[in-house]
Amino acid sequence: MPTPQPGILLPLPPLSRYLVFALEPDTDVAAGLKALQDVVDGERTVAGIGQAPLSAVGKKAAGLKPFPPLAGPGIDIPSTPAALWLWLRGEDRGELLNRSRHLVAALAPAFALQEAWDGFKHDSGRDLTGYEDGTENPTGEAALAAAHSADGASLVAVQRWVHDFRRYEAMQPEECDDCIGRRRSDNEELDDAPESAHVKRTAQESFSPEAFLVRRSMPWADGMAGGLMFVAFGHSLDAFQAQMRRMVGLEDGIVDALFRFTRPVSGAYFWCPPLEGGKLRLPL
Repeated sequence: MPTPQPGILLPLPPLSRYLVFALEPDTDVAAGLKALQDVVDGERTVAGIGQAPLSAVGKKAAGLKPFPPLAGPGIDIPSTPAALWLWLRGEDRGELLNRSRHLVAALAPAFALQEAWDGFKHDSGRDLTGYEDGTENPTGEAALAAAHSADGASLVAVQRWVHDFRRYEAMQPEECDDCIGRRRSDNEELDDAPESAHVKRTAQESFSPEAFLVRRSMPWADGMAGGLMFVAFGHSLDAFQAQMRRMVGLEDGIVDALFRFTRPVSGAYFWCPPLEGGKLRLPL
C-alpha cells in the first residue's frame, strides 16, 4: 500500500538543502526516474517531480499543472518551472553537501543541476525578520488530509523569496507588526490588524473552499543576501493559488503588506509521489 513521503510532515530539520534540476535533451528519462527511485528515501530526501519528465514518459500526475505567473499593482510573481526538486533534510552541512554530490552524479545524464540553496532553522522556527513561520499549519490528521491525497501523493509549491533587509529595518516595529498581522514579541495576532496584513490575506479558513496547506518553509542565506524558501504541500494546488491571488490583490484590490520588504524570485509546482516498498511509486 502506498504511503506518503515521511519527510513532508516530520518536524523541520536543523538544516536543509534544495536542489533544482533541468531535464537534459535527448536522454533516457525513464532511466533517470528509475535512478531517482534508487537514491531517494522520502525521509532524509524528499522528491518532487515536474511536468516535463512525466510528459517525456507519457504520464501525468493528478492535479499537477504549470505554475501561473501573476501580476498585481506593482507586483510580479514569476513562474520558473523545473524538472525535479529535491529537499535534503539533515543536521550537518558537510553531509548535505556530500549527499548533494552523490545525488547529482546518480541522476546524470537525464537531470542536470540548475540551482542549489542551503536552508536552516533560525531561532526555533522564525523567519529572518524575526517572525514565527507556519503558525497556522494544521496538525495531526488535519495536516495529513491537507498535505496528501488519498493515494499518499502530495503537490508542492516552491518559491524563493528575497528579503530587502534595509527596507525592513527602516520600518518602525509597529509597522512591521501591521505588515504581518502579529506581534513579533509574542506571536499574538493583532485584533486591529489592517486588511493588508499577511495573516488576513492568507487566513486559510476565510476562503471558499477553505485553503489549508502545510508549510515547511525555512530561511536561506547566500553571502549577504537572504530570505525564505517557501515550501507548501497540499493535496491540490488550489489552496496555494487562491492565497497567492489574494496576496497580489487580484481578489479585492488589496495587496499583501509583505511585499513591502520581500519578493519571490522563483515559483514552481511539483508532484511528490508516495512510497511503496520503500521506494518512490513512479508511473514507469
